[in-house]
Amino acid sequence: MSLSPYNTLFIGKVAIHLESIDSTNRYANEMISKSSPIEGTVIYADEQVAGRGQIGSKWSSSPCQNITMSIVLRPNFLEARKQFLLNQAIALGIWDMLAQHIDAPSQVSIKWPNDIYINAKKIGGVLIENRLKGSFIDYSIIGIGLNINQTLFDPKIPNPTSLALTNSKNYDLKLLIEQLCSTIEQRYLQLRSKQYTKLKEDYLSQLYLYQQAAAYYIPKNDTKVKGIISGISDQGHLLVKIDQEEQAFSLKEIKFLHQKL
Repeated sequence: MSLSPYNTLFIGKVAIHLESIDSTNRYANEMISKSSPIEGTVIYADEQVAGRGQIGSKWSSSPCQNITMSIVLRPNFLEARKQFLLNQAIALGIWDMLAQHIDAPSQVSIKWPNDIYINAKKIGGVLIENRLKGSFIDYSIIGIGLNINQTLFDPKIPNPTSLALTNSKNYDLKLLIEQLCSTIEQRYLQLRSKQYTKLKEDYLSQLYLYQQAAAYYIPKNDTKVKGIISGISDQGHLLVKIDQEEQAFSLKEIKFLHQKL
């Protein structure tokens, strides 16, 4: 299976197809350590046996049913302190692709920081690993996992879904990967041209539970609270109003309970 994303400038023009790999991100990391891969190089696998999520989480995927891929980018124009803008661009690129396949695109949302939801269920996620050079990003490895044709999931996974479950049909994975290369490239070009305001506005417009009262769990205090997501800080923290006070949370400092109030 080879890629031919005809409407891209660079993402997917060089593509490496693997039948099975522990992690496409690890493969990309090794490539960067040994050589200088062309920006936009894509590594995609039929089976990924040790996929990773944020901060040690695992990503489980059935063979030949889903998208498991990594993209090598070189956003050396972006300061490390602004790296969450890259997260926003990638999440929006994924949203743009999925929205093309959903009758009501409003059903697709981005759960902070990098999960993708359909109808409040998780269809995928992103793991971005950045290599810095001074105060700027040198290389970024964009790991993407999306549930496409899988319909049976481990019962231990709390709220999974897929395109097949959503639309009751199977999809051509190659075609979807090509579309994803295109939509991510469009958003990445917005980032490169410093359209930061548009990226942030679009990210907020698709943000899961944005400006809605919902229940959250704060591990530090072992408390359940009512909060309203009010925005995202420049550093990528989730801003939540709790008892009329806006608080900033990093990853793992707040847990979504998926209960609207």
